[in-house]
Amino acid sequence: MKKTLFILCMLPAMLGAQGMWMPLHLEKQNEKEMKAMGLKLDADDLYSPTDASVKDAICIFGGGCTGEMISPEGLLLTNHHCGFGSIQSLSTLENNYVDNGFWSKQRSEELPCPGVTATFITRMEDVTIRAMQGISEGMSERDRQAQIDKNLTELKAKTKKEAWEDIVIRPFYNGNQYYLYITQTFKDVRLVGAPPSSIGKFGSDTDNWVWPRHTGDFSLFRVYASADNKPAAYAPDNKPLKPRHYLPISLDGVEEGDFTMVYGFPGRTDEYLSAAGLKQTADVVDPARVSIRDKALKTMDAFMRRDPDVKIAYVARYASIANAWKKWLGEMQGLKTYGAVDKKKAYEAEFLKRVNNDPDLKYKYGNLLPRLEKLYTEIEPYALAREYFFETTVRNTQAFGQAQLLQNWVKTYDDNGEAFFVSKKSETVNAMTSFYKDYRPVVDQAVMTGMLEMFGENMRPGWGGELVKSQAALVGGYDKLVEALFAESTVPHKDKFEVLMEQSPAVIVQTLKKDRMIMLWNELSDNYKNFVQPKLQELQPQIDLLQRQYMAAQMVVFKEKRFYPDANSTLRLTYGKVRGYQPRDALHYHHQTYLDGVMEKYIPGDYEFDVPQKLIELHKNKDYGRYATADGRMPVAFLGSNHTTGGNSGSPALDARGNLIGLNFDRVWEGTMSDLNYDPAICRNIMVDARYILFIIDKYAGCPQLIDEMKLVKGQRKKKK
Repeated sequence: MKKTLFILCMLPAMLGAQGMWMPLHLEKQNEKEMKAMGLKLDADDLYSPTDASVKDAICIFGGGCTGEMISPEGLLLTNHHCGFGSIQSLSTLENNYVDNGFWSKQRSEELPCPGVTATFITRMEDVTIRAMQGISEGMSERDRQAQIDKNLTELKAKTKKEAWEDIVIRPFYNGNQYYLYITQTFKDVRLVGAPPSSIGKFGSDTDNWVWPRHTGDFSLFRVYASADNKPAAYAPDNKPLKPRHYLPISLDGVEEGDFTMVYGFPGRTDEYLSAAGLKQTADVVDPARVSIRDKALKTMDAFMRRDPDVKIAYVARYASIANAWKKWLGEMQGLKTYGAVDKKKAYEAEFLKRVNNDPDLKYKYGNLLPRLEKLYTEIEPYALAREYFFETTVRNTQAFGQAQLLQNWVKTYDDNGEAFFVSKKSETVNAMTSFYKDYRPVVDQAVMTGMLEMFGENMRPGWGGELVKSQAALVGGYDKLVEALFAESTVPHKDKFEVLMEQSPAVIVQTLKKDRMIMLWNELSDNYKNFVQPKLQELQPQIDLLQRQYMAAQMVVFKEKRFYPDANSTLRLTYGKVRGYQPRDALHYHHQTYLDGVMEKYIPGDYEFDVPQKLIELHKNKDYGRYATADGRMPVAFLGSNHTTGGNSGSPALDARGNLIGLNFDRVWEGTMSDLNYDPAICRNIMVDARYILFIIDKYAGCPQLIDEMKLVKGQRKKKK
């Protein structure tokens, strides 16, 4: 049985579907396998440090997603949910781009998006040897990291780059290797087009992480540059970027078994965790996160359904909170359903077998896993307390977040004096003004009531739970406690804050020090800092050290296995096939969905499943133009076995020739565990079909001028015998 489980653990690598591979090493690690699976390009067509290649079309969009160039005029494609912050920020009740969409008919109508950037990779380089100079095995972790930091600082100073370029160095394989990136960041990004949420978010939270999917999750931006095509701050006379490469778009569509690639910037994975670490995530951390966010989301949802103003103000925040909530829920269920911990234990048994058969390996690595297991047991109560503290008092309650901001400002008065405090006033006021724009105290008050109840009932008494519980009991319940907090605080009220800012620095400081919301935040924060954080700071570095050693050990022990580094928001390529899947007995999901399915889900007036009248008419008349399938249907989305995660949102799905065939935006519910345990039988990524994107731009939005910018290709599919 153990041998069988070990083979199953190794199966993803043999199939070639698992992995987020570094473009720099494709020729050595992946090219042969990719070509056997159907790739028609060479590795240097996908990544070249000197010549134009596909990687030059790919960028980090907005700091957390991926975008890609799809025209020689700087036209950028990404997900609707990646561009949603800009769409919402630019919206008002009079110009509601969230509900109605936005389409610029000419360049002058494109809307600047302050703060949004597009970052491209110029080249990357392995700098491990230089990063590790002066490092010895006997060093403490603190000394080791200090030496590495010193080396990296010197390396950055000596690395040649252009004035408009930046240098980024990231650790890989849990700090066993380091790579340097030369990047250039464009800061003039403008909104070009976005479908209404009834298309771009169709299915919203109900369909999130679910297949079959019918969401047109895309938006269009344009990257602008200086007259010499270099990064520049926004200026009306900037010119559209001329990218080194842009992606042709295929009209051929996809079929089951087609080779696919996803090229982008995946955020974070932990594929090499020990069984103990994986079990703690599945049994302790994820359940806590899910239960807390479940309560916060239900509260927000009730307000959003009753009030259109609240819906506009909170839709982006709700989506962000719900996205992680549903992902964690699917993750913990998937890990249990598909026996991830047992598979990991079988893998570790094989690891120990090999180690124990070699005296040198046994001496060096024999005690790694038992020590990791012991440390995870020790850290578990503190890890749980960390989730309760941050989920209930930081991530889901807005007023506490601002209380923290104001407390930090007040602290500068005591630490640095009045002059420094005053110098930070403008920055603080701007942050608070931005906060109040979409803040509705009545919503946050209801959310905080639920959060403090969960905190009081679940946090260990000596770590702050009893403090909240006793205060609530004194006033007749958690709702009364929060009602008093909001009534007696400046933080949730814009008018009170503005009046306070007119006072002298001394009065501002004294008022904020006595503010009841800030006082409670300080008490809760102090409890966390005194009783939870010290143990986390003691134990986590020990776990990190052993995980780094375990990662290095795996690469030594399993010499036959190819190891890709965990995701860390750097450029990666993953490849697989267009594939349906079978999540349960007698249930098989097809790889493609169609516009017919949108109409089947249509519920008039429902904020998740409403459909624009024009889309209904286009479907009724089968007015799909050149974007329909051979049998006259309008494709919407499709599935692939590409290994993706957060950050891959907006990544291009490419065919064997490097043409855009879709836009990655999600994963299936049963496969959300892929950040920790990729299973090729069940893990699937979801992509908007490129033909649906083009159809919406052309036939729905009436923007053929955008289509004219693009390079559309057809007839490149290999004819089947």
